[in-house]
Amino acid sequence: MLKIHNTLKREKQEFKPIKPGQVSMYVCGMTVYDYCHLGHARVMVVFDMVYRWLKVSGYEVTYVRNITDIDDKIIRRAGENGESIHSLTQRFIDAMHEDADRLGVQRPDHEPRATQFVPEMLNMIERLEENGLAYQAADMDVNFAVRKFPDYGRLSGKSLEDLRAGERVEVDANKHDPLDFVLWKHARSGEPEEVQWDSKWGKGRPGWHIECSAMSSRLLGEHFDIHGGGADLQFPHHENEIAQSEGANRCRFVNYWMHNGFVRVDNEKMSKSLGNFFTIREVLGKYDPEVVRFFILRAHYRSPLNYSDAHLDDAKDALSRLYTALKNCSGHCEVDWNEPFALRFKAAMDDDFNTPEAVAVLFELANEVNKGQAAAAQLKALGGVLGLLERDAVAFLQGGNGGAGDDAISARIQARNEAKKAKNYAEADRIRKELLDEGIVLEDSAQGTTWRRA
Repeated sequence: MLKIHNTLKREKQEFKPIKPGQVSMYVCGMTVYDYCHLGHARVMVVFDMVYRWLKVSGYEVTYVRNITDIDDKIIRRAGENGESIHSLTQRFIDAMHEDADRLGVQRPDHEPRATQFVPEMLNMIERLEENGLAYQAADMDVNFAVRKFPDYGRLSGKSLEDLRAGERVEVDANKHDPLDFVLWKHARSGEPEEVQWDSKWGKGRPGWHIECSAMSSRLLGEHFDIHGGGADLQFPHHENEIAQSEGANRCRFVNYWMHNGFVRVDNEKMSKSLGNFFTIREVLGKYDPEVVRFFILRAHYRSPLNYSDAHLDDAKDALSRLYTALKNCSGHCEVDWNEPFALRFKAAMDDDFNTPEAVAVLFELANEVNKGQAAAAQLKALGGVLGLLERDAVAFLQGGNGGAGDDAISARIQARNEAKKAKNYAEADRIRKELLDEGIVLEDSAQGTTWRRA
């Protein structure tokens, strides 16, 4: 029985899909004006894990992760670069896909772009206006009237007074209430034509929050199972999604809300202002992508994830131990779900996707490999459920950390192998010692030579 921690209810709940055997899931994706950072990596990997486990559990899953390709930051960055909005966003969409592919993240079933769903957004705003929940202000923007939606604050667990006191709320004389948020932005002077659409309220473009409501309702229906995203989106973005979706459609929006924890760097929240901001590409320049994926999954998705080189090095060593247990195991392996280790793995995953406990089962299996190849096959198969341990073990162990210096190390190992073949053992020993002095430990076996950092 799968249980999911529902942010809306603040507790773990038994998962019961709206349609038996089918799951509809929407996750807030990236705003594409720059390269993806570690916070994006965590969202992608976490909900890829959820997607995989739901399918392993026998559900037919429709997974939607959107792309925000119209936004103030996008317009500003394109202007600074002297390029079109489309050129900028397409470049970073391509980069996002490259990063996700390297991390072993499967593509969602649908990846809608906000600019493709403007008619749906306009339709939803019109319904909100008809239902008395939207108004056009003196500055021509169309806003959502928060105080006219009785359940506002349900997701964050705060009253309107709490929210006004505790959040940085923009003071705007055009709004009826400081918490009111924009649904439709009137066209600003100097903005390019490609970000202006016609509407009954004049030319303009959608606000950020309405994008997700319109895209999710169009692709999954007005009421669906799971909505996910980073903890930073809980308020105001997801709170606003509930208000405008339920205000327009007059029905429940989402049954289960899932939020992954923040990424921290040396115990401080990652942010550009603190100068501790890392893109996925920067990290993958030093570490193998599977090491990064393993690092993310070794923590529970709701816990803070503390990034540091020491933690990545530890993750690399741990993943190498699992691959070392698979040196003599190759090919595709199927999980035996009746076997005790698999049953414990399943129990962990069914308990709100408890990947730390599931990974602990993998290490216990690795300790059993010397007792027989059945344990190795089970280890490889269960790792595959998490998108791990799917490569050739010897190739992974020879590949090191995936950083820029690995090719040079591999070349020296190859030179040592050639020296051994030529019976030039003095040269072979010299290369081994040289690598050892640099902290590179070689391990010879019948399958070849692998290396690890000491």
